[in-house]
Amino acid sequence: MADPREFWNHRYAMPGFAYGTEPNDFLREVAPTLRGPVLSLGEGEGRNAVFLAQRGLDVTAVDLSPTGLEKASALARERGVRLTTQVADLADYDLGADRWGAIVALWCHLPPWVRTRVHQAVGKALVPGGVLVLEAYTPRQLAFDTGGPKNAELLYEPDAVRAELAGLDLERCVEVEREVSEGEWHRGRSAVLQVLARKR
Repeated sequence: MADPREFWNHRYAMPGFAYGTEPNDFLREVAPTLRGPVLSLGEGEGRNAVFLAQRGLDVTAVDLSPTGLEKASALARERGVRLTTQVADLADYDLGADRWGAIVALWCHLPPWVRTRVHQAVGKALVPGGVLVLEAYTPRQLAFDTGGPKNAELLYEPDAVRAELAGLDLERCVEVEREVSEGEWHRGRSAVLQVLARKR
C-alpha cells in the first residue's frame, strides 16, 4: 500500500481542487449551530475549514498532507479569512482536553485502530455542549463506486461508530443515501453515515 502522505500529496498536487472549493452539504446544514474554536480533522485543501472561518469561527485545520494544507492556506487568503493549519498524523495527534466547541471530520477515513483512538478522544477534547460533525462513507458505498476508499476497513459502520462515541449524546447518527457532488473524486449517488454528537 502506498504511503498515505505520499498518496495525498500527489492528489493535492494536481491542478485545481480535488474536492472543489465549496463546503460539504451536511456541514452547511449544521453550521449555524456550531461555535468555535473548531478543529477540522483530515481537512485536505481547506474548503470546509475556510467556509467555517468565513462564518467568523476560529478554525484549526489538521491534515497529513502539507501540500493540501498549503492550498488550504491559499484559499483562506483568497477569501480574506484567517486559518490555522497543522501538519499531523492522526495516529498520534493530541486533540487536547476541553478545548474545542466543534470537531469536524468529513470524509476523514482512518484505519480502524486510528479511528477508534480519535473517536474516543473526541469527548475529552470537546468543551461541554461541544459537538462532533462527521460524515463518512459506509461499506455500502462500494456498490456505488462514486468516491471514497476501496478498502472496506476504511469505511464506517454505524454500529462501530456509535460504540466509539459512547458517552456523547448522538443527536443524529443515520446512514443515508444521497447525491454527493464535491469535486472530481466525490460525485454521484452515495451511501454515507452522518453524525452529530454532543458532549453533555
